[in-house]
Amino acid sequence: MEIAEVKAASSVKQKKNRSIKVGKRIERISTYTLLIVLSAVFIFPFLWLIGTSLKPENEAMTFPPTLIPKVWDFANYKDVFTIVSFGKYYLNSIIVSFFVVLGTVLSSTVVAYGFARIKGKGRNFWFVILLGTMMLPPQVTMIPVYMIFSKLGWINTFLPLIVPSFFGSAYFIFLLRQFFKTIPKELEESAYLDGCGTFGIFWRIVLPLSVPSVITVALLSFMWTWNDFLYPLIYLNDDAKYTLALGILQFKGALLIEWGPMMAASVLIILPLIILFFVGQKYFVQGIATTGGKG
Repeated sequence: MEIAEVKAASSVKQKKNRSIKVGKRIERISTYTLLIVLSAVFIFPFLWLIGTSLKPENEAMTFPPTLIPKVWDFANYKDVFTIVSFGKYYLNSIIVSFFVVLGTVLSSTVVAYGFARIKGKGRNFWFVILLGTMMLPPQVTMIPVYMIFSKLGWINTFLPLIVPSFFGSAYFIFLLRQFFKTIPKELEESAYLDGCGTFGIFWRIVLPLSVPSVITVALLSFMWTWNDFLYPLIYLNDDAKYTLALGILQFKGALLIEWGPMMAASVLIILPLIILFFVGQKYFVQGIATTGGKG
């Protein structure tokens, strides 16, 4: 009788385990199916962009539209550099993005380290004030800031786009501060006992340990600057100083839009972002995942 009960219990357990495995398999298949569908939805505009960039002008405007070109036309990529000064726009965007990233990383890391490690009267108060600036819409300060730059004679130069980055970014300061607070204080105390000063600790200990978060800040700063349309539109008047976000509008004429070259230009614009993201993806994910471990 006991043997029969044991066999029955074993059979029930096996059925239960089998049921759990089937449930997990169904859940996994459902998850992968949903991810594939969502990935197709998000990647479709990008595929459409590439396909249109390789179509001749008459095919780009046909109805019903086609995703894969019937006639592959690589001349659109050549026309990008002949219709407008696309190379100049590209160089302008590289210059602005480089200095903005440089200024953002330098200023934000120093300020964030001060808030994370250097004790001082009112430190938390000023940090709250800093966070409060993130709630202030940029449209509120747009006109006063424009007037300041106008008085300085900086309109139609790259200075209004570059100089503010050297005064830090509230979001990046917050992100870096949270990362710096996860670094054990014992490392800094040991360096201090060995005669290392505050800046030496920051430069030799903290920054090398914060590479993922610093690369994350650099990637996000580059992406936002590279895609920025509003501020170049406000401060730049000369066509020779346009960035890519403004330059792509030059494909739109008064009566005609060059769809093929415009799509080809769009592909060339987003290409650096894709390359940088895949190159720095490991650091980007690590930097985001390890931020905020301590308050």
